[in-house]
Amino acid sequence: MMTLKEAANDFLSNKSIAVAGVSRNGASVANAIYKKLREAGHEVFAINPNTDKIEGDKCYPSLTSTPKPIDAVVIATHPKVTTEIIKECGSLGIKNTWIHRSFGQGSYDNEAVNLCKELGIKLIPGSCPLMFIEPVDFGHKCIKLFHKKAKPLGYS
Repeated sequence: MMTLKEAANDFLSNKSIAVAGVSRNGASVANAIYKKLREAGHEVFAINPNTDKIEGDKCYPSLTSTPKPIDAVVIATHPKVTTEIIKECGSLGIKNTWIHRSFGQGSYDNEAVNLCKELGIKLIPGSCPLMFIEPVDFGHKCIKLFHKKAKPLGYS
């Protein structure tokens, strides 16, 4: 079984990454993840069914509406939406997912985690990609200390 750091590096080796849960007002953690992935050179797709622009870029209502295939998905939505996104990943053959979770529940949903197991989808079921995308800010370096025990699913 991979460590969280190894799983994060594997996840972040994907070139095209969707971020589900970006906000129109730009104040969500999903927006910060979206911007940081874009700055790190990833081809990033914003997902929000309620708007068509995020951070000056085109936003897509779903994973199925992106113009290119997606390699990986960061889920930073309300937990009630997480399972639906995992189902969409399964139908599209997306095998790399990360459910954002800092302190508290975040986007974590037990049903979604179980569905990843059933569908053979690799999952990081918590923590935040911002802990691993260089340069890592001081706050995320501190948060990383609390998440060393997270157990990625399907990463071996």
